[in-house]
Amino acid sequence: MRSDKPVQYLMKRAFDVCGSLLGLILLSPLMLLTAYKISREMGKPLFFNATRAGMDGRPFRLYKFRTMTDERDESGKLLPDAERLTPLGEKIRSSSVDELPQLLNVLKGEMSLVGPRPLPLEYVPRYSAAQKKRLSVPQGMTGWAQIHGRNAISWEEKFSCDLWYAENWSLALDMKIILVTLKKVMTREGINAEGEATMPEFKGGAPDGKKE
Repeated sequence: MRSDKPVQYLMKRAFDVCGSLLGLILLSPLMLLTAYKISREMGKPLFFNATRAGMDGRPFRLYKFRTMTDERDESGKLLPDAERLTPLGEKIRSSSVDELPQLLNVLKGEMSLVGPRPLPLEYVPRYSAAQKKRLSVPQGMTGWAQIHGRNAISWEEKFSCDLWYAENWSLALDMKIILVTLKKVMTREGINAEGEATMPEFKGGAPDGKKE
C-alpha cells in the first residue's frame, strides 16, 4: 500500500473487489457465450495470456479472450495482426468483450478497474524517467487515456494521459472514467489506431507531458 494516499488506496481496492465480483456475476452469461463461440470458430486456446507490467513494474499474466489465430509465415514468424484477426475476433474487440477476463486480474489484485493500461514488460526499459511514473499507480482495465481516444491516439498522447492520471487520481475520478468508458464502449470509439489492427509497438522516445 502506498504511503501518499493510504485511505484512498484502501477505498480503491475495496471498490475494485466489489466491482470485479459484481461484473463477473452479471457478465458471466456473456463471457460463457463468447468462450463457446471462440471454441467453435477458432478452437483452443480460448484465452490470450500475456506478461504485462503492473504497478511498480511487477510482472503478471493478463487475461484476454483470444481474437487472433496463430498463423505464421514460412519462416515461422507470426503474420501481421491484421491478417490474424478473425471476423469473430474483430467483433469481440470492437465490443471490448475481449477485455472482460481481466476482471479476474482485478479480483486477484494484479490490476485495478481504472488506471493506465498495463503494457508489455519489455516496454519498461524504453520508458523515460517521467514515463515510469505511469507505473506508480495500479494499472487498469480502463483509464484516462481510454476515454480520450483509446488506441486511436498516439503514444505521446497516451503517455500524457497516463502521467496526468498518476498525479491526479481519486476514487471520484475513477467513477467518472468508468461511466464515460461505458458510453464509449456502446459507441465503439477508438478501438484501433489509424491504419492498424491493434496499437503499434511502443519503441520509446515519446515526449513526456500532461493532459489537462
